[in-house]
Amino acid sequence: MSQLKQKLKSNSKTLGSWITFGHTGIAELMAKAGFDWLAIDLEHSCIDYSKAEEMIRVIDLCGVAPLVRLTSNSPDQIKRVLDAGAHGIIVPMVNSKQDAINAVQSTYYPPIGKRGVGLSRAQGYGSSFKSYKEKMTSNLVVLVQIEHETAVKNIREILTVEGVDGFIIGPYDLTASLGVPGQFDDPRFLNCLKEIETATKEIGKPGGFHIAEPDLGLVQKHYKQGFNLMAYSSDMRVLDTHFRKIRSEI
Repeated sequence: MSQLKQKLKSNSKTLGSWITFGHTGIAELMAKAGFDWLAIDLEHSCIDYSKAEEMIRVIDLCGVAPLVRLTSNSPDQIKRVLDAGAHGIIVPMVNSKQDAINAVQSTYYPPIGKRGVGLSRAQGYGSSFKSYKEKMTSNLVVLVQIEHETAVKNIREILTVEGVDGFIIGPYDLTASLGVPGQFDDPRFLNCLKEIETATKEIGKPGGFHIAEPDLGLVQKHYKQGFNLMAYSSDMRVLDTHFRKIRSEI
């Protein structure tokens, strides 16, 4: 079983980050920083499949789990990034049990799922297909994003789907679905967080936040709330805030 899968199964703390710039140097630099996983963001970046494959390879060879945040819950996209060697997927806008089932089925070959079979980097370019097939369920990771008020209402049904390894809250989209984009102190948003926290403790699936701004205090706060799957900021936000801070201090 992969190290990341083991940590998720035991609900241990994990720390990852988001990559939005399509450059292998950034991927290597962040991987060597020692994160448990790194998410290549296809949804809100200009990274294409070819560049994503290069970044997956670099992160993987650095000993870190490369994940891909998809543009949508698309079976075509899921099989392409997994064939490229991604260790797992982060699926946006999972709002129902069926959405979660669709993501899992697109990840695994029959009889578990419906993923089409191809021979690419993940399968050793054909030389290790059998091994890949046998180890899929113990290595691949399916994370769903809870980022709409409908998902909060269906949180228990979503998290109990077999094959869903955990979830990440998308705070900006969740507040947007409530009509208050970016207002993280709004009572409606805070109530959603309480509902998610309660469901997480009941079911025992690991969950966490994508903390967009590089705020270490928020990481500790959410860890204390029992959210163990943490995505700390992104290459873009860390660079922006750091250089603004340095310039101001100088």
